[in-house]
Amino acid sequence: MNNHVKLLSIFVVAACLILAINFGLRSSMGFFMAPISSEFGYGREVFAFSLALQNLCWGLFQPFTGAFADRFGTFKTLIIGALIYALGMYLTATADSAWALHSGAGILIGMGIAGTGFGVILPALARMVAPEKRAFALGLGTAAGSAGQLMVIPVAQAFIASYGWQTALLLLGGGALCMLIFAAPFRKDSEGGEADQEESSQPLKEALQEAGGHLHYWLLIAGFFVCGFQLAFITVHMPSFLSDQGFDASVAVTSLSLIGLFNIFGCLLFGSWSGRYSKKNLLGIIYALRAVAIALFMLLPMTTTSVYLFSIATGFLWLATVPATSGLVVQMFGLKHMGTLYGIVFLNHQLGSFTGVWVGGYMFDQTGSYNSVWWAAAGIALLTAVIHIFIDERPVKRLRQSRSGRLPGSQMTAIDQ
Repeated sequence: MNNHVKLLSIFVVAACLILAINFGLRSSMGFFMAPISSEFGYGREVFAFSLALQNLCWGLFQPFTGAFADRFGTFKTLIIGALIYALGMYLTATADSAWALHSGAGILIGMGIAGTGFGVILPALARMVAPEKRAFALGLGTAAGSAGQLMVIPVAQAFIASYGWQTALLLLGGGALCMLIFAAPFRKDSEGGEADQEESSQPLKEALQEAGGHLHYWLLIAGFFVCGFQLAFITVHMPSFLSDQGFDASVAVTSLSLIGLFNIFGCLLFGSWSGRYSKKNLLGIIYALRAVAIALFMLLPMTTTSVYLFSIATGFLWLATVPATSGLVVQMFGLKHMGTLYGIVFLNHQLGSFTGVWVGGYMFDQTGSYNSVWWAAAGIALLTAVIHIFIDERPVKRLRQSRSGRLPGSQMTAIDQ
């Protein structure tokens, strides 16, 4: 029975709202670095480590939350994730030591993000919409996360300015609880959605062995490490970097807001394109353009205009990798274990995030500058663009053989392209 939902439905709207809250709250955390570090007398490395730990825990728990959602349903996963997210915000607001910051801002918020973010929502979207609309739906969900960044960052900054960082965190924690309301439509996905016939009997252990022995899955994983490194470094350290360059805090707010705004267009466009063109080629183009954007940003005179132009270019490429990467996981291995397999890919993204955030703080404390990290981000982006040339994006042999037995040759070509 076909139980696919329309793109304009309560389910899709709820998915987008949850992703907007999830990503918006997370993206605002960089603005707490200066006030928290100042109040406790820490160097930037301490809270940078908390946020690096957040990214690491997000990644470490993503395969488990994906597997939990695949097995027990998206609804239960979202409820648990939202409660943990809010608890992490509360503990961060009431922290009185470095360890408390690491526990709240690092471990708990990281777990909460994993339970309510892309690794849980995107597989549900992929299952619930028709196959021909899947690529655009993944782009739409990713764009919603960016819209949350655009909306929440100015609010978070205003809360900090008006009420102080502790009250601001408590208010944002209340926002995390709103995800409980928007989780209700996901009861439809409580059975883990539907999978194609050729996938339905494959056990998880076999799926993990299949993916683990597939070289091109590992190439995709390696590329996503770089994506995490760049995004997390910019999200967390851009406000401090611009402050060091003599810019007012409002420039950082506008910069990250522009990234969020233009990421919406990038996600929608690349999401649409990933349903029509080679996903690996699109990823290669994105990483190459990121390298060029960073190099120009560092080489040209730094002005308000150059900051905003860089933010626009970076925003357009920001999360544009997610629809193509998550789409490649489905294309290679099918839907049944997408939450788990994409969660493993995303784990490596978050290892990159941990590295980018922590190395950014460490190198600043050691050298008084972020320049070396910027250039490292450009170099590994260029390397990643080359890596994607070698990825074989066809479905694995199991799926090709199954589909060749039930589809005409013309349809087989469309699936394997």
